[in-house]
Amino acid sequence: MAPEVLVGSEDVLAAQFVRRFETEARHAMTAQGRFACALPGGSVARAFLPWLVGASVDWSRVDVFWCDERAVPATDPESNYGLASRLWLQQIQPDPSRVHRMPADAANLDAAAASYAADMIRITGDPPRLDVVLLGMGPDGHVCSLFPGHPALRDEAHEVLVVRDAPKPPRERLTVTRRVLAAAGTIYVAAFGAEKAAAIREAIEDEDSALPVSLVVRSGPKTVFMLDPAAAGLLRT
Repeated sequence: MAPEVLVGSEDVLAAQFVRRFETEARHAMTAQGRFACALPGGSVARAFLPWLVGASVDWSRVDVFWCDERAVPATDPESNYGLASRLWLQQIQPDPSRVHRMPADAANLDAAAASYAADMIRITGDPPRLDVVLLGMGPDGHVCSLFPGHPALRDEAHEVLVVRDAPKPPRERLTVTRRVLAAAGTIYVAAFGAEKAAAIREAIEDEDSALPVSLVVRSGPKTVFMLDPAAAGLLRT
């Protein structure tokens, strides 16, 4: 399925994401009584999550997961969970049992990855079926903590992996795998800035690309690219 491409300012894209999030949440709740999403950190979280504060969603039936997490405490400025908590969760006050923080600061990361995978399977099925996944993308085309050429990209047996050698600090992280992303309902890939433009063009226009974002797009789920004009600047159409 060819991805959908939306281009606009960060605010315009955030507003569109919230409208789609609301619609997909209503459909999922009607069909299965609950809605499950996974969120990123970084610039996409900062741009989009504050807009979810005012979303028309029954948060009591929403399970919130994370796409990846750095091996830092929740109070650390680098924590994806901490960022979401400050920008969004503290304002909506969801049921704590439905907010599934990735425990990447655990002493045993392998056990933490297995536990997180078990939670996802228990709540959403096997393989985990997230209704909406929001991804950021690095200039190198990485998504979650799945980096170009990394062995984690080839893993087909696990839902959550430990990454101990990320090419940028902190080196240790937890990440969902392509197995989880391939089973998602809709994946939104948001990218801002001219430094992302080359990877975006390759992901959308090169059917043989080995970039992580390209592999995710080709894995099957409905994908929507949400780009500011700079990130879309090299697209041919």
